[in-house]
Amino acid sequence: MTDISHEKSLVDSAPIARRSRARRWLSHLEGPQTFGSGIAFWTIFVLVVAAACAYPFFADGWTVGNAAYFLVWTFMAMGLSVIWGYAGALSFGQTAFFGLAGYAYGVLTINVGETYGFTFIALVIAVALAGVFAAVLGYFMFYGRIRGVFIGIVTLSVTLVFETFMAQTAGPQWAIGSARLNGFNGMTGMPPLTVPWFGGDIALWPDRPLYYVLLALTVIVYLGLRMLLNSRFGNVLVAIRENPERAEMLGYDIRLYQLLAFVVGGALAGLSGVLYTAWGQYITPNSMGLTAAALPVVWVAVGGRRDITATLIGTLLVLSLFQTLTIYGSQYALVAMGALLVLIVLLAPEGIVLGFANLVDRLTKRRGA
Repeated sequence: MTDISHEKSLVDSAPIARRSRARRWLSHLEGPQTFGSGIAFWTIFVLVVAAACAYPFFADGWTVGNAAYFLVWTFMAMGLSVIWGYAGALSFGQTAFFGLAGYAYGVLTINVGETYGFTFIALVIAVALAGVFAAVLGYFMFYGRIRGVFIGIVTLSVTLVFETFMAQTAGPQWAIGSARLNGFNGMTGMPPLTVPWFGGDIALWPDRPLYYVLLALTVIVYLGLRMLLNSRFGNVLVAIRENPERAEMLGYDIRLYQLLAFVVGGALAGLSGVLYTAWGQYITPNSMGLTAAALPVVWVAVGGRRDITATLIGTLLVLSLFQTLTIYGSQYALVAMGALLVLIVLLAPEGIVLGFANLVDRLTKRRGA
């Protein structure tokens, strides 16, 4: 009888324990490592998401597809924020993970097809492949005691080697099954993300359906990163960024934490690569070039690399500016991006968005005092 009562109490306590864990993780939505808290912040957040949901009803199909294109890049930027802003390791390898996942998605879907929702299975496999590659590269870097500027050198070298290799795969011998790599011209012909449905699959072309999928993914990843970065994991990352020797003396394996942050950032870059490939049905080695490797650094630096919210806002603003400048010539846009990065480093090293938010916060506190 006692055993039965004990088992019953364990069964009854299981849902309570799950609710307790859920509440604990939800409490990490606010914390010292992310900007914004309280009713005012979350009210603004809900209003912004609601406005983003309503946006397609007031815009044409091309504009909605262009907005979806902007959302594609937010995952890469948020991943770099985790690596650079929180873990303190500047990486130029985001585009390598981006390209690897994009090509993997193309090879898988061209060979297998898009029926029965395989495109989403290919998405998961490609993102996992990018994460595994990040884990291997990060292991040799961090456990090899590579630090500081040398991390940027190694990751940039890997990116450029990957781009050079893919650019020379133009011959017919460079094919994986039915998928030809096509060298400098890039791979084309892969299907968009496809949702299996009764009466026929639904292809998510770059218009409303894909926009809403990307918007939902952006919100989920953003909130998930807020919870992760305000947990013990994020606190340790910031401690390593500020003083790695002290963090190591306190008993933390700083190499493991940096490696985990690098894997998270690499997987998010891979997610951007898959979504970009599905958005345009193509990917080229140019996606992994020197220019492509530098642009995410500009996005994150302008917004504020040490806060995920500032990174997200800054990325969308800089992408809009870059596309506007590209109308007058891509060379002018690149020059403007370089000048913008120099000005940010010299005048606002914490980033424009984060700096403005901190200024407003200080002024508010003074008025309250």
